[in-house]
Amino acid sequence: MTPTTPALLALADGSVFRGVSIGIDGSTVGEVVFNTAMTGYQEILTDPSYREQIVTLTYPHIGNVGTNDEDAESEKVQLAGLVLREVPRPASSWRSRKGFREYLHDQNVVAIAGIDTRRLTRILRDKGAQNGCILAGPEATEKEALKRARAFPGLKGMDLAKVVSVTEPYAWTRGSWKLETNVEGEHAGGQRHVVVYDFGIKRNILRMLTDRGCRITVVPAQTSAADVLALQPDGVMLSNGPGDPEPCTYAIDATREFLARKTPLFGICLGHQILGIAAGGKTLKMKFGHHGANHPVQDLQSGHVLITSQNHGFAVDEATLPANAVITHRSLFDGSNQGIRLLDAPAFSFQGHPEASPGPHDVGYLFDKFVELIEAHRQ
Repeated sequence: MTPTTPALLALADGSVFRGVSIGIDGSTVGEVVFNTAMTGYQEILTDPSYREQIVTLTYPHIGNVGTNDEDAESEKVQLAGLVLREVPRPASSWRSRKGFREYLHDQNVVAIAGIDTRRLTRILRDKGAQNGCILAGPEATEKEALKRARAFPGLKGMDLAKVVSVTEPYAWTRGSWKLETNVEGEHAGGQRHVVVYDFGIKRNILRMLTDRGCRITVVPAQTSAADVLALQPDGVMLSNGPGDPEPCTYAIDATREFLARKTPLFGICLGHQILGIAAGGKTLKMKFGHHGANHPVQDLQSGHVLITSQNHGFAVDEATLPANAVITHRSLFDGSNQGIRLLDAPAFSFQGHPEASPGPHDVGYLFDKFVELIEAHRQ
């Protein structure tokens, strides 16, 4: 691999971008989306919600602080491919353990740099998220890249939660990172037992629950409600994850059982969409989704405007929600739904990422709300 290895990105609409490879030689396909975050590129790469997506980062200085083991939100890079403006420079950070290009190569990521990401982002904003293909290597041709891009079926109807989920339950005991020691806090137990469905869980969700005195059991996406209830949880968390929520019938059915039994529920991102469907609503595919760390959302109860981290391509259709679902949060970018709570069950959810790492942290209070909901139900 050399800095001048050619690569190209082709979109299904016929747009082609030529650049250089900064990952491995090869091919990858997926839905091309743009993320506007200025920090947290390693968290983006390792977020399972990006499975089957090629992500273009609009901020130009990517890779400048290197990579480390602590900032990963899962065990490996999850996105399908990466698109950048500039070839990463040498890393400059006391926390860096590996250079960005070396990291991409070790993680078998197909990635392209040196293209006009402003032009690409404008295409995605105007036309919507596009299916695309990155071809990296001396044999890459536009014809082949376009063929592969147009052959990708798209995320609508694609059930990816069961693909990225763990296969066996496990306990989680680690809390938030302490930068002064560069280690996670360790908690042997907790006052409240929370069972967390792994639909593509981000580690910081687990850390924030642990910080609040919760004992965590993580279960696979297809775990039945009966098996979860047998664990005697005080509350159930529906995690974030990739793909279309509607095919996740196993999760929707389990959620309906928890609602019937009045089990405290908190859904995040895909979990929010699953709760919305279980309550009687429907979801829709967004034009280009929300991907970034600067999205304003209003808490409709307090009136406060919150700056949030977002990563989703589907949304709950408010017009389809039943009367027992109260709208709690709304996007100030496009008016789309960002949160609901149910009047006849101890359940609520949020579309964005209240656990956002590295931030912003405006919506972290929802974890406190979940703990309060559990305590009220226990009493």
